[in-house]
Amino acid sequence: MPEKPVQKPRKNGNGRRPKKLEMKMKFNLKNIMVGLFVLFFLLSVLGSFGGQDALTTDKPLSTVISDIREGKVDKIEVEESKLSVTLKGGEKYISHKEPQDSLVRTLESAGIDPKSVEMTVKDLSMGQIWVGLISNVLPLVLTVLFFLFIFRQARGAQDNIFSFGQSKARIWNKDLPRVTFADVAGVDEAKSELEEVVDFLRNPTKYKALGARTPKGVILVGPSGTGKTLLAKAVAGEARTPFYSIAGSEFMEMLVGVGAARVRDLFAQAKKNAPSIIFIDEIDAIGRMRSVGIMGGHDEREQTLNQILVEMDGFEPNTAVMVIAATNRGDLLDSALLRPGRFDRRVVLDLPDMEGRKSILAIHAKGKPFAAGVDWDKVSKRTVGFSGADLENMLNEAAILAARENKKEIEMKDLEEAATKVKLGPEKKRLQTDLDRKMTAYHEAGHAVVTYHSPNMDPVHRISIVSRGMALGYTLTPPEKDRLHETKSHLIEQIASMMGGRAAEQLVFSEMTSGAANDIDQATRLARYMVMEFGMSDIGPINFGPQTDITEWGKSYVEQTPISPDMMAKIDTEVRKILETGMARAVAVLKKNRKQLDTIAGELIRKETIESEEFEQLMGGPRKVQTPVLS
Repeated sequence: MPEKPVQKPRKNGNGRRPKKLEMKMKFNLKNIMVGLFVLFFLLSVLGSFGGQDALTTDKPLSTVISDIREGKVDKIEVEESKLSVTLKGGEKYISHKEPQDSLVRTLESAGIDPKSVEMTVKDLSMGQIWVGLISNVLPLVLTVLFFLFIFRQARGAQDNIFSFGQSKARIWNKDLPRVTFADVAGVDEAKSELEEVVDFLRNPTKYKALGARTPKGVILVGPSGTGKTLLAKAVAGEARTPFYSIAGSEFMEMLVGVGAARVRDLFAQAKKNAPSIIFIDEIDAIGRMRSVGIMGGHDEREQTLNQILVEMDGFEPNTAVMVIAATNRGDLLDSALLRPGRFDRRVVLDLPDMEGRKSILAIHAKGKPFAAGVDWDKVSKRTVGFSGADLENMLNEAAILAARENKKEIEMKDLEEAATKVKLGPEKKRLQTDLDRKMTAYHEAGHAVVTYHSPNMDPVHRISIVSRGMALGYTLTPPEKDRLHETKSHLIEQIASMMGGRAAEQLVFSEMTSGAANDIDQATRLARYMVMEFGMSDIGPINFGPQTDITEWGKSYVEQTPISPDMMAKIDTEVRKILETGMARAVAVLKKNRKQLDTIAGELIRKETIESEEFEQLMGGPRKVQTPVLS
């Protein structure tokens, strides 16, 4: 017979063999309370019902006396006032006597010789003492243990009442996967600044030889998803010094003074292990401007901020601890926090340009199989305005889409769909009537035709009447190049393109729909920016937007610029003039090119989506994009 295979123990999810099950009593407060409660309950039950046999009957004392006279009783067990009678036939029953009376005297009074029956007396005095002791003491013990348990739970929720002032910073774990500067792209200037900081910590002597001091702080400012936390992880991976990481909100607590105590404890730990780095993520949670004048402040937050200011550059010099902070609201930070000597370097992280997006895509594309036809230059141009987090999410969505269709490689159309999904949301299969589809088709065709005939606008990338997010359709015109300056002519054409949907509705259906609400909102915002902040109107180069004022103490705060009612009326007139100019331009373009509008709308009704190449063929070929020359 073949030998039976030896069954090996299975492995769990992390690849380790499970430990043998061992029955161990955990002597903690909770188990002790449960055990004492069960013991008290059992004692109560036994004390009430344990001495009574459910199968025996209770008879009066006169029956016991008559049975003894007749010689039926074999023996009697006396337990205080309880009598357990056993007859010679084996039958048993119980009876009771008065607690103060003796059974012997009772039998003598009835004229019966006590020696005629076997009597056994059980001494329950010690048992009663223990039962009484437990029944009186145990409830008190359980009450004390219950409140101790409650206090312990409350203390655990606040990390021990005696450790409120201890820092919650996490020191970098060398066993975790290491992130280096090679894993960061698209923010070359910021990376070079932090590479220099790491070199300061690794080789301080060559800088001290020239009289240079190590920067005390570096603050990273930029929009969400641009790689601030990733850069901090890279510093932790590259630096060979202790790295403490903490979020700004972790300093705050319900007790006043706890935040400042935690700051002191954090810097004390960092100084003991100097040279070291402290990373504070989302520092705006505690570093906002302190109260100015009669404006109220948050005492706990301001005390925490004051302590950070003192620790970074106070009476006691701090030359061995470097602070790296990150925020996406640099405009809210206190001016005392940003001055040289505290944060010597202010590193601004912007959205990546085309080359930066290509580098980011190359990093996140590692480990993913892509088809040979993937054009990374086209993907980079397609993703203008994407942050590093958006690009990583786009590649992940593309991989999910390809896996859903059982593909072996990620194709270009998967990347295109993933980019659209990240920007606008997933497709929605909404039931629409033929009239709704026709209105949506002409609306989107209006946007596309006006954009095509606007020389300063970017080419149309895709038109679709497939619903995504809150939109029934969309027209994508991503910039071909990163635009650093905006011209008035481009903004006017952009407003006209936004008004193209409403103009098409009026031209074809002689009706207005609610589908243009978002277009009108964006166009109005853009026109108001042109008048109030860009100075692109007949009012002149005057800024009517919010201003940042500096007080005599160096405090800064944002204040709305006072505008007279007459000037507000002029602003509204200029905004309306710009919007009407854009609307008139859109109507004129669509009237002149009505055949193209009908062609594009009909194709959208038939196919739902039109790509850039097909759109240009339907419009008569690619148009020439005009590049404005500023003199």
